Amino acid sequence: MSKYQSPKANVNTNLAKGVLIGIIVLIILGVAVFSSVKIVESGNRGVLLHWSAVDLSIPPLDEGLHFVVPFQDEVIGIEVRTLKYDKATRSASKDLQTVQTTVTVNYHPDKEQVHRLFKNLGLDYENRVIQPAIEETVKQVTANYNAEELITKRPLVKNDIESLIKERLTNFDVVTEVVSITDFEFSPLFAKAIESKVEAEQNALKAENDLRRIEVEARQREANAIGLANANIAEATGEAEAISIINSALAENPNYLEWLKTQAWDGKLPLVVGDGGTPFIQIPTSP
Repeated sequence: MSKYQSPKANVNTNLAKGVLIGIIVLIILGVAVFSSVKIVESGNRGVLLHWSAVDLSIPPLDEGLHFVVPFQDEVIGIEVRTLKYDKATRSASKDLQTVQTTVTVNYHPDKEQVHRLFKNLGLDYENRVIQPAIEETVKQVTANYNAEELITKRPLVKNDIESLIKERLTNFDVVTEVVSITDFEFSPLFAKAIESKVEAEQNALKAENDLRRIEVEARQREANAIGLANANIAEATGEAEAISIINSALAENPNYLEWLKTQAWDGKLPLVVGDGGTPFIQIPTSP
């Protein structure tokens, strides 16, 4: 066998090498193109990294398709939809009662500042800032109220907690939407004392309402009695006035009595009239 290859063999070898190089180039181009295309999912914002460093001069990327420099740039997606965090915190009230407060916070990262959030806190910002903010705020606000006020002034307590949490999270580029106090849990002994006090207040209120009802009914009966007495007085006054009118008529006209007799007569004359008797009605004779 000759140690020199034929020209045809050299052509085949070069062709194979060219095909291999072409395949490698295509693979590199494919990887480069794939690396240059980044997709930010719906409900997210993208943080653009240059050699793993956040460039704050570039605003967060909106959801959708983006082209970046391959191998140099990277895009980190951060969810900016409404998120929920629940935290139960044990604290002491102003009167040193132990209370466990469960707080629910609805929040989302500031859409225009997610690159700053990622640079300062990374993706674990919930455990780094939200949890400590809730715990510290609940303990601070709870210490300003006694245990009973935590129940009776719940809206005020909620407003205090909400305003402080919003203030603290805003400093970390987190927007607080809603803060809710979902539960206040006291020790069994204190809860029983509160229940007994509420029951006593309800009984006192019922007794007060019963007393008012009795007073109203008594005033109504008194008013009815006064009305009846006034009616009797009016009736008696009317009868007295009638008698007075009759007496005046008798005094002024003696024939008025005879007229009254005619009004009371049934139209029948007695069958027998004794001698010297006086008829019931005197029929006047003409002069």
